[in-house]
Amino acid sequence: MHKQSELTESSTEGLPIAPSLSPLLNAAHVSEHATGMDRRTLFICLLAFGISIIAAVIAQGLILLIGFITHLAFYGELLWHPVSPANNHLGLWVLGVPVAGALIIGLMARYGSQAIRGHGIPEAMEQILTNRSRIPARILFLKPLSAAISIGTGGPFGAEGPIIATGGALGSVVGQWIRVTADERKTLLAAGAAAGMAATFGTPLAATLLAIELLLFEFRTRSLLPVVIACGTAAIVRAQFTGFTPFFSMPALAWPTVPTLIACVLLGAIVGVVSVGVSRGVYAIEDAFERLPLHWMWWPAIGAVIVGVIGYIAPRTLGVGYDNISDALSGNLAGSALWMLGVAKLVSWMISLGSGTSGGTLAPLMTVGACLGATLGHVLIATIPGLALDPRLAALVGMAAIFAGAARALFMSIVFALEATWQMAGLLPLLIGCSAAYMVSSLLMKQTIMTEKIARRGVQVPVDYSADFFTQMRVADHMHRSVVTLLATDTLTKIRAWLAEGTADSRHQGYPVVNEAQTPVGVITRKDLFDSHPVSHTQLSHLIRSPALTIRAEASLAVAIELMSAWDIGRLPVIDASGKLVGILTRSDLLTAYRHRLLGQYHKGH
Repeated sequence: MHKQSELTESSTEGLPIAPSLSPLLNAAHVSEHATGMDRRTLFICLLAFGISIIAAVIAQGLILLIGFITHLAFYGELLWHPVSPANNHLGLWVLGVPVAGALIIGLMARYGSQAIRGHGIPEAMEQILTNRSRIPARILFLKPLSAAISIGTGGPFGAEGPIIATGGALGSVVGQWIRVTADERKTLLAAGAAAGMAATFGTPLAATLLAIELLLFEFRTRSLLPVVIACGTAAIVRAQFTGFTPFFSMPALAWPTVPTLIACVLLGAIVGVVSVGVSRGVYAIEDAFERLPLHWMWWPAIGAVIVGVIGYIAPRTLGVGYDNISDALSGNLAGSALWMLGVAKLVSWMISLGSGTSGGTLAPLMTVGACLGATLGHVLIATIPGLALDPRLAALVGMAAIFAGAARALFMSIVFALEATWQMAGLLPLLIGCSAAYMVSSLLMKQTIMTEKIARRGVQVPVDYSADFFTQMRVADHMHRSVVTLLATDTLTKIRAWLAEGTADSRHQGYPVVNEAQTPVGVITRKDLFDSHPVSHTQLSHLIRSPALTIRAEASLAVAIELMSAWDIGRLPVIDASGKLVGILTRSDLLTAYRHRLLGQYHKGH
């Protein structure tokens, strides 16, 4: 029984010393590099690279398939190139086209997979948070096919939502075929989804931010690099088909003045309020469909009736509608045509999405936002004399701000608007306008259009991304320096007699066992001492079941947690560079450190 107190710690760099890594640690692929980059990360990067190429090709194929179905449904032609259904000459027959497509989707959802319903991103988020990022392989085929039918028959959705969902499914399926961890599978899912967005719009940085803000829920090298590689690769593949051009063409904007920036704050705040109303409206309509005395298979067809009626009155609401966004941004739409398109598209999309059909949110929301922004721009110009606000800039801010408010993807919304239009003069207005929309939305609405559905199912979605507290704390700062040790040469009889005395030092549940050089050889517990039945003169060294698992004083608490969890132990001897014992770290020490963290985070004081 020896008590060591106030022992010095080592300043030598290094990580925990252990005889071997447990199978759990091997499965977790805990990196020993501070950068998070190792061979395993490189392997995941290579997988993400391959996934992104396939996802980019699928994206181009899906766009062609949508074009084919649109030609066939609205023009009776067997052509593949993208076309708007707005110029059809079907007359009243146009009412039946969306209904026919919705009936097919209802059958696919009922007898294929319910997972094709909805706009894809919430479903992917739910799989990440509750199902270890596992998406069934059939979704890889059913989702793009159902989306192509939905959009091709007039559904008011963009192609990007289904492409993002398909890319995510591809990443998940690859992660199930190849032996990877759930964390790595999540990275592959996010890489595939982000690659789908980059392949659609040619916006790799915005796609990366989408993955960070809505799918990864973290910012780490080992997850960030595969996503960046996937997005860059997908954008390059897209360029081979379409060239390097902005997705939404618009005239060059002038650099904003201070009054213009102030107007963008007001504009963003108004759009933020609208984004809250839109999000709540979608789920109110969904709730209304839930109350219908009909099987959910028929709901898309009911919603499609409204889509057809609106499409007959306002043909531009049918289909993808990327040209509507370009026209709003370029100033080709003005007056009543502008706000009527926005209102009609909003109603058509909300009812269709609420009915549970297969579709997306990004393009419809941005269509509504661009129309709303341009309309508000004209109103502000007429209201405030001398205000130099370009309605095209207002449309750009509105387009991004509505998604920032509805989805709370702030950075993605800003960067997307810049990458999709190549309008760097819009940087400050976008930053200000989207931040205002984000703030208003956060104040008025707890959930978002992406999280409301899964939150209703009891799934909690992370909203704050911060560095792991335990990675920033050293073992040396939280260990006990006063350690009661036992000598390996002590006998069982001697130690039992000492424990029977009931002194303060003899009431611990476990003790490090050291040799004459004060180097740990193992840890022994009270259970080991009293449940064993060796002869009384047996030395403690013969009772140790496994070699000492130790940790260096300069290691982080995160490493200590990994070791304790992997080996299912409650205490770790702490050593210096020479291997001598300098302290001990227990589970209670970890909880105490976390308690101090909470006190510092939620309580004011010195």
